[in-house]
Amino acid sequence: MRELKPLSRDAVDAALAKAERYRFLNEPGEAESICLDILAVDATNQPALITLLLALTDQFGGVADAHRRARATLAALQSEYDKAYYAGIIAERRAKAQLAHGGPGSSVGAYDWIAEAMRHFERAEWLRPSGNDDARLRWNACARFLDRHPNLRPSAEDVREIEMLE
Repeated sequence: MRELKPLSRDAVDAALAKAERYRFLNEPGEAESICLDILAVDATNQPALITLLLALTDQFGGVADAHRRARATLAALQSEYDKAYYAGIIAERRAKAQLAHGGPGSSVGAYDWIAEAMRHFERAEWLRPSGNDDARLRWNACARFLDRHPNLRPSAEDVREIEMLE
């Protein structure tokens, strides 16, 4: 592997803005690369970690280890709110990527991922800073997603658990 050229510390803010632009241009691989350069000089840069996590979720369904790497990035977030909120984002995007993949069995587990996302968003709602309703917005989006996809059902294991509670 070639030796990478380090990013200047005084270029971090501009690089982060560029990474966000690449995400908006649907170039998550470019955004990921820039975030990795930022993190090489500032390993705890929270905006870079969040942008990296989002760039990885943008690659669900296309890059084999994107989910594992997004979960690993989540662990580096410092705020409990951010951990809960972005865990929800990961689960929600995993469900949607799985469903978008199509083919036999693509809907298996999608409901479970959305349900997990909703649980994370509920936790984030309790931890949220005043005036921040992002977790509520995401929870509502997940609820609407389930309403638009009435064919999605809990996995057999979840159904057995629900039946035992009744």
